Amino acid sequence: MSPLTLADVYRARQRLAGRVALTPLVPSPSLSARMGAPVYLKLETVQPTGSFKLRGATNAIAQLAGQGVTRVVTASTGNHGRALAHAARALGIEAAVCMSSLVPRNKVDAVAALGARVVIEGKSQDEAQVAAQRLVREEGYAFVPPFDDLRVIAGQATIGLEILEALPDAATLVVPLSGGGLFGGVAFAAKQIRPAIAAVGVSMTRGAAMHASLAAGRPIDVEEHETLADSLGGGIGLENRHTFALTRLLADDVVLLDEASIARGIAHAYREERLVVEGAGAVGMAALLEGLVPHAAHARGAASQRDTNGPIVVVVSGANIDMTMHRRIVTEN
Repeated sequence: MSPLTLADVYRARQRLAGRVALTPLVPSPSLSARMGAPVYLKLETVQPTGSFKLRGATNAIAQLAGQGVTRVVTASTGNHGRALAHAARALGIEAAVCMSSLVPRNKVDAVAALGARVVIEGKSQDEAQVAAQRLVREEGYAFVPPFDDLRVIAGQATIGLEILEALPDAATLVVPLSGGGLFGGVAFAAKQIRPAIAAVGVSMTRGAAMHASLAAGRPIDVEEHETLADSLGGGIGLENRHTFALTRLLADDVVLLDEASIARGIAHAYREERLVVEGAGAVGMAALLEGLVPHAAHARGAASQRDTNGPIVVVVSGANIDMTMHRRIVTEN
């Protein structure tokens, strides 16, 4: 049984009120026609920092601020760091963000622009994590994990509440999957309210740590590679406490995308949905375009309760893509 409760998620929503956006759930006519079922896009791209990460970071820092904490640090592939810097500045707290050299320059610059201390170390999320822990030991920072933290998960889970309040008959959730904070939180909240809903996680083929860990039956290290879905990079931690178990419990399926498919998803978002999205934000749409999420897939143990032609909701997690890269991808696809 998860230590996370639905009450935790509702309390998180109270903390987030006025600090994060209640994001729109919009129909996608093009994807609906393709799937033969209504498809909706949950646009976390409109958050002030351009991604869903602001929810978890704000929930965690609001609680830490209430405990008198004045300095926070994290390791990030970019979006969590930006969210932490934004939330910390809003609450008058000092922030440091440790990132690897694989993090795109635009994301590093965005964190620095919010006044956070930026530390670049190593070529992987794991090495950035080591740098963050050093600041905890040597300089007294409080660590805010990017995903494996109940406060962070509860913040991300508020997306699930919003989806089912706007669309109570949603049948399938398609959610980017990396460390599992987003996927685990959204799937947890949604399945607490509507147990018959199916939850599909989407990752890239290059260094999908959670997918490999699920296959192994335990958290394992996976080599990190450059990918268009850079926000999905990094390991899940060999001592993972929460998100591995949540994902293993709640995922009805996990699908992987190659780089060409992710690029097509980015281009589709721009041309058909009028959205600028990063690779990680495009993976849900890309999975539908590639036919990897049949809408008749049953939630485990709940097939008799499912409306197999019911609405599909795709979480569009972020918009923080380098625009030079975006123009190239759209031109070539």
